[in-house]
Amino acid sequence: MNIKEKYPKGTKIKCIKLEDSFNPIPSGTVGIVEYVDDANQIHMNWENGSSLALIPDLDEFEVIERKPKHKSKGVER
Repeated sequence: MNIKEKYPKGTKIKCIKLEDSFNPIPSGTVGIVEYVDDANQIHMNWENGSSLALIPDLDEFEVIERKPKHKSKGVER
């Protein structure tokens, strides 16, 4: 499973440790995944208004709720 499949748009994540000298995200802050870019950074919409991306190999976080995958159903005729 690649990172884009692991963290689809809408996945709810809680920050454990994300340090940024200009815009730190406090531990315990919750956010929603917006998208994962080609550098595997997870772009977030945090509850404090920040949009700082997570870097999986650097930052610490936990998934609170995964966005369910919807399977499309064929139309019967």
